[in-house]
Amino acid sequence: MKKKIVASLLSVVMVASLAACGSSSTETTTSTTDTQTQTETTTETKTETAETTEATSDTATETAAADIDTSEHVKITYMTTGGKPTNGATEEMLEQLNAILTEKVNAELEIYYIDWTDYLSVYNLTLAQMDGTVDLVGTATDWLDAWPNAKNGAFLALSEEMLQTYCPQTYASVSQEHWDLCKYDGEIYLIPEDNYAQWTNHGFAYRLDWAKEAGLTDGVKSWEDLTEYFKYVKEAYPDITPWDSDGTQYATMVGGWITSHSDYVSIDGLNSGAMWGGTKDDLYTIYSPYMTDTESLVEFAELMKQWDEIGVWKTDVLNNTVSQNRDDYRIGRVAAEQHHTQTWTDLCSATESNTIYQDDEDAETGFFYFGEETGNVVALSITHGAMAVSAASANPERALMVYDLIRNDEDCYRLFNYGIQGKQWDVNEEGLRIQPETYNSDTDAITTNFWWGRNDDLEIKDATKNWDAIDALYAEYDSIKIDYPYGQFIPDVDNIQSMINNISEIHTNYMKQIAFGKYLGTAEEIVAEYQAALQAAGIDEVTAELQRQVDELYK
Repeated sequence: MKKKIVASLLSVVMVASLAACGSSSTETTTSTTDTQTQTETTTETKTETAETTEATSDTATETAAADIDTSEHVKITYMTTGGKPTNGATEEMLEQLNAILTEKVNAELEIYYIDWTDYLSVYNLTLAQMDGTVDLVGTATDWLDAWPNAKNGAFLALSEEMLQTYCPQTYASVSQEHWDLCKYDGEIYLIPEDNYAQWTNHGFAYRLDWAKEAGLTDGVKSWEDLTEYFKYVKEAYPDITPWDSDGTQYATMVGGWITSHSDYVSIDGLNSGAMWGGTKDDLYTIYSPYMTDTESLVEFAELMKQWDEIGVWKTDVLNNTVSQNRDDYRIGRVAAEQHHTQTWTDLCSATESNTIYQDDEDAETGFFYFGEETGNVVALSITHGAMAVSAASANPERALMVYDLIRNDEDCYRLFNYGIQGKQWDVNEEGLRIQPETYNSDTDAITTNFWWGRNDDLEIKDATKNWDAIDALYAEYDSIKIDYPYGQFIPDVDNIQSMINNISEIHTNYMKQIAFGKYLGTAEEIVAEYQAALQAAGIDEVTAELQRQVDELYK
């Protein structure tokens, strides 16, 4: 039996990895009345799964509940990351939800919030106390220490019989292949969010109308096109900053370049630079393109020097701590925003805050995604968002029953994710979700941060979004993407952590210079200096150790 390697990564590495995905406290505390959140799982909705779920929907829960002793009313506590709301709207929603939960499974739900301040330490400490404080636990394998917590006994092993009995709709909707990806040491510990389409691969949102003016009739499709676009903006719109970067996107930039010019597939979580992985054709032969793809890195360094000379960003980019580039894009002050696809789905839509569409009827927002030239797109792990049950829960069976309802019951799902119909949301004539005229985000927004079981079968599309553009891009992704292949690989880094730390520091120091064209000498010289420093720090030894562990798990 192949050995599964699971060990706790240092919290600082996990936090750095999350930051590399471009998250911010503003985004992650977004109310779940907006389906655009920091934690986003990428899967395609499967017709067969939807049909199975629909067929077993109410009857499965009613049958299970009828055979289970629910005579004692219990309280189930759901733990999630994010700040606790203070406007009272969430509590009002929970009153209605709990009336349904009481009727169906004689339970009520309360939410335990882990504030974003030092969230990972507080989250792990809460679980480690094992005092029964929480029952359902929102978790993730790539940013919330799911595997280390499973290994350390914080999560309850969920047998298939237990899932079939107490969580029947969810059990039926998740494929056996996906359940297998939720196992540690042969036991299921996680319930995956595997039926919710959301993309967090990065790229550049840009003014498509301006790109067409520049002669790019099909929009920006390559880094070369992007360069031509930036040149045009500087010439045609001299008062516009092409991209007011705050200087922190160096790792995403070079990672995007490598993705766009190779078939590299990175392993998440090792460091913020995602510096090790395999290729689409050979996933389990581990290498670091930062050591092997020298010619490509030189080309990147040369292009970034060119962008610096064009004036793509401000001259003080490395010290720019006040940039509000995304907000400035919304109102037409900049020409591009570098972030992930889900951010673009908002920027391309004529929402109230995106005044560019009010000011210019020709305004359009395109998206150049990293990997577009090579068709290199990797979906997030299905356990980027997942639900677990605390091993200290006094009522694990009832907790699963509550989760099954929240994930699959239409009334419960929409209450928990959108709020009260008529107050937080409503549906227009086209069947799209809108906010009532009386809605006030300060007083009416709910916050449940349910990033661990969203379900496309029950989602209602947001009327403010540009679904023609979004659906077209999602279909393109689905046609070329591969599933994340390293979902069960959490390396044992105890003996190589110091080298990884040194490598990460070197990567940061050099890539800040390279990715913004602020280096001295030639591109060849700075890349050679960078690679020599990586080698001296032990990158070859780290690669060899990762290969040994990958061989143990996958070969």
